Amino acid sequence: MSRLQQTDGLTEDQRDLLGLVREFVDEQIIPVAQELEHADEYPTKIVEGMQEMGIFGLMIPEEYGGLGESLLTYALCVEEIARGWMSVSGIINTHFIVAYMLLQHGTQEQKQRYLPRMATGEVRGAFSMSEPGLGSDVSAIKTKAVRDSEDSDDWSITGQKMWLTNGGSANLVAVLVKTDLGADSVYRNLTTFLVEKEPGFGQTAQGVTVPGKIDKMGYKGVDTTELVLEGHRSTTAQILGGEPGRGFYQMMDGVEVGRVNVAARACGVSMRAFELGISYAQQRETFGKKIAEHQGILFRLADMATKVEASHQLMVKAARLKDAGARNDLEAGMAKYLAAENCADVVEQSFRIHGGYGYSKEYEIERLYREAPMLLIGEGTAEIQKMIIGRRLLEDFALKG
Repeated sequence: MSRLQQTDGLTEDQRDLLGLVREFVDEQIIPVAQELEHADEYPTKIVEGMQEMGIFGLMIPEEYGGLGESLLTYALCVEEIARGWMSVSGIINTHFIVAYMLLQHGTQEQKQRYLPRMATGEVRGAFSMSEPGLGSDVSAIKTKAVRDSEDSDDWSITGQKMWLTNGGSANLVAVLVKTDLGADSVYRNLTTFLVEKEPGFGQTAQGVTVPGKIDKMGYKGVDTTELVLEGHRSTTAQILGGEPGRGFYQMMDGVEVGRVNVAARACGVSMRAFELGISYAQQRETFGKKIAEHQGILFRLADMATKVEASHQLMVKAARLKDAGARNDLEAGMAKYLAAENCADVVEQSFRIHGGYGYSKEYEIERLYREAPMLLIGEGTAEIQKMIIGRRLLEDFALKG
């Protein structure tokens, strides 16, 4: 086994699980990823295989039918899955964030209602903060939930949400909406509603429409959609935690662990790009010798491997801090930022090693070249990560007196 991306201190159970996931990736994902990705086809059989392995319930506690594993274990599994095909890791990542938010912030009734079925994959999760006109500016959310009367438990939601991974295949969507209840902060006027719908496209529930898949440069196979809400009827029982005004903080908690997850996905894609690059470099010949023997290529391989390893170790640190109950917004931001930037660079260097063949759809690196950019913007752009990191550093290094 390669010395890259090794993780110290794992239990035997963790190593066994990761071994099973790697075997599944090598045998069930990598051989079909190219064909499915080019066809933009949902990986139904792969998803069914992950259901059988319990991947959908990996971090859901045993009392709700899950495996009760740590964020670290989950992130390492995601790293392996993304190495095979990043889109597959996206299917479980969004589902996981919704399950995590339910576990951390849901009422007991909400946990009992959803988590056991999420653990089996019967209920699939999606979530959305974004809208067509706001990007990273969550405070500008326009989708609005209006209470029927001051003391009513009935609500009506109208607006348009954007960039839902699993938007078509999911049957439970956590959406962040505006609830103008007079709080002194715009962020305390935001609420997370749990919207149930049928899988598919078109009208999927009362007042809920999923127009269709967004055609993307990469990250194919997984369905990315809009969500249109037109007078969707809901109740206070469908507010995450049962109390309006807490949605922003609930979503930020979910995104924080999501950033560890995106870092893990970037680590997986980086590793695959490195594997493809170093393999090709030992096969292709120019000027009478393998191109790996040319100093220029050797330097590329050294740079790629160093970035693969650095990203992995920072991702592991961020996951372990969260598992320990410590604040990890600094490390999660750093891990996501570094891993995504390194991934883009490692993929490009592998693409360059492949030369003209890297531009051909016959070669796997072409797919990775289109997939890596999504990691630069998913769960917050590099600029957002730098803001989070910078503000946190000012807290830690504030001048005294």
